[in-house]
Amino acid sequence: MRGMKWDQNLDATGLLCPLPVLKARKRLLALENGQVLRVLADDPAAVIDMPHFCAEQGFDLLASDTASMPQVYFIRKV
Repeated sequence: MRGMKWDQNLDATGLLCPLPVLKARKRLLALENGQVLRVLADDPAAVIDMPHFCAEQGFDLLASDTASMPQVYFIRKV
């Protein structure tokens, strides 16, 4: 994930399901197509929720690091 560039950052640490996904959705809707949001989360459910959210809403999950804390997700608005 080194070298990943992002346009906005969302620190969702300390938030529990469904708040990380809801805040990511709100932030992504405000972005232009092609822009990338980096999301930091420490909710154990985010490992399942973020990929599912991206697939359901049509966003591209470019990369994720779920082995570290906080977890990191790079999501592109399309």
